[in-house]
Amino acid sequence: MLGTIVNALAIVVGGFAGVLLKGGLPEKMSTTIMQGVGLAVILLGLSSAMEGMPYIMEIIFFLVIGTVIGEWIDIEKRLEKIGDRLEVRFSRGGSTFSKGFVAASLLYCVGAMAIMGALESGLNGNHEILFAKSVLDGITSIVFASTLGVGVIFSAASVLIYQGSITLLAGGAAEILTETVVLQMSATGGLLIVGLGLSMVLSSKIRVANMLPSVLLPIVYHVIQNLIL
Repeated sequence: MLGTIVNALAIVVGGFAGVLLKGGLPEKMSTTIMQGVGLAVILLGLSSAMEGMPYIMEIIFFLVIGTVIGEWIDIEKRLEKIGDRLEVRFSRGGSTFSKGFVAASLLYCVGAMAIMGALESGLNGNHEILFAKSVLDGITSIVFASTLGVGVIFSAASVLIYQGSITLLAGGAAEILTETVVLQMSATGGLLIVGLGLSMVLSSKIRVANMLPSVLLPIVYHVIQNLIL
């Protein structure tokens, strides 16, 4: 869990630094910075998504079925409710709290480094990927928090739960999490990150959170495939 704990702490530290900067940034500058970060997020997502091109048909299937499941559960609404409750309890105001919490949670959790790093920590005790991710997330949280506020800090809890769960379960799921499954998960997650980046750049909401089940479907697909064959 060392890599995940360091990752969460980096987000908290960067988030506090960003909150301190928030009051000194004009609204116009904050908007432009957020759009610039959105472009970088799109590039980050594309780098992961392109690796999944050999499995494009499977990934389309994962996205469609995963989105149906996510819309049925309405994950986006549930995450926003969590953000709203945290805002009432810990924030003195600011309508961007829930937006910051949801956006940062998605960015930090749905990506190749989050999945691969947590697996490496759990399977081999190698935390190097998560240490590198910690640096990137810490820097990103400064920018995020400077525009979206204190909600970004609380996304550290999402990272602890998500990456921590993968790390703790990695040993028992080693046979399931083959190279192909991990690649499909990373590529599908990369597309969700692209959607998040587009939402930031275009200021039009894409319900990325409701697509989250898509990332887990490669595991289900692999298990069913093995049972049939």
